[in-house]
Amino acid sequence: MTEQVELKPLRHRDIRRCVEIEKVLFPGDSPWSAAAFRAELDSGAYYVGAFTMSGLVGYAGLAVVGRPGEYEASLHTIGVDPRHQGNGIGTLLLEAILDRADELRAPVFLEVRTDNAVALALYEKYGFSKLGVRRRYYQPSGADAYTMGRPPVAVAGEAAR
Repeated sequence: MTEQVELKPLRHRDIRRCVEIEKVLFPGDSPWSAAAFRAELDSGAYYVGAFTMSGLVGYAGLAVVGRPGEYEASLHTIGVDPRHQGNGIGTLLLEAILDRADELRAPVFLEVRTDNAVALALYEKYGFSKLGVRRRYYQPSGADAYTMGRPPVAVAGEAAR
């Protein structure tokens, strides 16, 4: 990693920058709006931002449903400004999200474009496997998505299930 990155909770003041990054990352589909990010933060979902000296350069969000012992988590979004990609920031964000899911002993699910080889390799490296295909999931492009899942991971010192 070439620049210092600090992970911090995402705040409402960061939404405008998230929307800017979304528009660059997902121009052929429906990038998330400020209202979508606001709703996620207001719902209590776990969101983390990657900050450098130049400000917010990436973000990731995890929604959790269920009750203790029966939690299920969903990676709702992860994005890194293209000018900062390839520096390990996406990996840091994913690790932060997975750490939170592991604290809750929750399986994690996500959708990813079938043509996003970089993301697929990253998710597979972290224990995700393909569960199915959602045809025409991304709109308006109509791109397909894989549904992927990762089982709950035992916390250090705890026997695996």
